[in-house]
Amino acid sequence: MPVLINQTAPDFEADTTQGRINFHDWIGDSWAVLFSHPKDFTPVCTTELGYMAKLHPEFEKRNVKVIGLSVDATADHEKWGDDIEETQGARPNYPIIGDSDFNVSKLYGMLPAETEGDAKARTAADNATVRNVFVIGPDKKVKLVLVYPMTTGRNFDEVLRVIDSLQLTAKHRVATPVNWKQGEDVIIAGSVNNDEAKEIFGTWREPKPYIRIVPQPE
Repeated sequence: MPVLINQTAPDFEADTTQGRINFHDWIGDSWAVLFSHPKDFTPVCTTELGYMAKLHPEFEKRNVKVIGLSVDATADHEKWGDDIEETQGARPNYPIIGDSDFNVSKLYGMLPAETEGDAKARTAADNATVRNVFVIGPDKKVKLVLVYPMTTGRNFDEVLRVIDSLQLTAKHRVATPVNWKQGEDVIIAGSVNNDEAKEIFGTWREPKPYIRIVPQPE
């Protein structure tokens, strides 16, 4: 079954490049990004893991923990890290889950439940559906699910933008419009009636009664 927004992220124990973890315990009171890869030593994923390492300070500023996953063993991840550092200029500075038993991939609906066998015998094409991004909140609920094809590198700047929106809208009764970026105007949430809106926001611009625009709350 697919993992859907607002459901509790499946918990699991797994070996990673930074030791064994219980996923929910590892998240703790933070936000988390789990991003998955079909196979180690693949070109597009190599660029992604390197870029994510460079972005790591941005995630830390937002209290977001990052964890990768590939359908290979952690020993392979460590060797891959050498290539990532050499070609991308940054080595993964976050844990990468070893999922050679396919447990996490199946838990998160990225591979069929009947998947079995030797992970090393599988090609990247066999694991093509293991190309997801999950953003998970401190409440352990899934906030975002992205699924990409193997041939398209992911936009992790967009993931940061979404996290900014998620964290803002979790704190304030607003929504963010198309292409919103940090510091831009926002929309009063539809669940807030006008009387409440006057108490919370004072005044607003209203091109239509259902579009009430205010500056981003501090």
